[in-house]
Amino acid sequence: MPRRKISCCGNSAPKMERWENRVAVVTGASSGIGAQIAKDLAKAGMVVIGLARRVERLDEVRSTLPEHQRLRFHGIKCDVMDDDEVAKTFSRIAEKFGGIDVLVNNAGVYDPSMKLFQEGNSSKISETINTNITGFISCTREAFKSMKKRSFPGHIINMNSISGHHVSNLPTDYYFNVYAATKHAITALTETERQEFAKERLGIKVSSISPGIVQTALSPHFSKEALRDFPHLFPQDVSQAVLYVLGTPAHVQIQELTIKPIRVNS
Repeated sequence: MPRRKISCCGNSAPKMERWENRVAVVTGASSGIGAQIAKDLAKAGMVVIGLARRVERLDEVRSTLPEHQRLRFHGIKCDVMDDDEVAKTFSRIAEKFGGIDVLVNNAGVYDPSMKLFQEGNSSKISETINTNITGFISCTREAFKSMKKRSFPGHIINMNSISGHHVSNLPTDYYFNVYAATKHAITALTETERQEFAKERLGIKVSSISPGIVQTALSPHFSKEALRDFPHLFPQDVSQAVLYVLGTPAHVQIQELTIKPIRVNS
């Protein structure tokens, strides 16, 4: 008897057609996960605005795309820790591109070599909090304002972490310091967003994506060599999750998507 093909996600795969030529803002788009998300959204047919503090790296990301996708990628310098700069940048995007339809809150910082109570860490602690929480709130506020003004059922995707749900015991020489606390804040803020958006009755979705350790080329703590003995994810794994939650039907909201690596035999 032939086996019947069963789909865990219904009869149709996630579709991105509804987002073609729509505007997606990706924060922290100059490297790692953010760069991969920006490139994959451009590949999927969206107009992508990549935000980062180092615009030259955004230019590098853009240069890696095929020419027809390169035309859909626009890099803008923006420090999400600066509330005024965020407001001006999002206003500029809305004026030039017609509005923000999707926001991927990806900007975040983490130094796993720093202890929470070591001396001289105040500036790094402040940077982590201001980027991971305050910047997150500022960008969400501006994106929501654009969606509400146009009564557009947009989508806000928050890059969370498994450490935003559980504080694990890290290996020697790795420390969570204030990072896990900021990600726990993202978990709470995501639910707050969901409740507030529901009251607006605009159909705006909010999703949290919580990956485990991700290998990135620009971080010595999460490089291929550093993670040689640890199961880990890759930026494209997280980017595919973004495409998945965006591709769900209008009546389906993925509120939390957790991604963990497993060890496989090479």
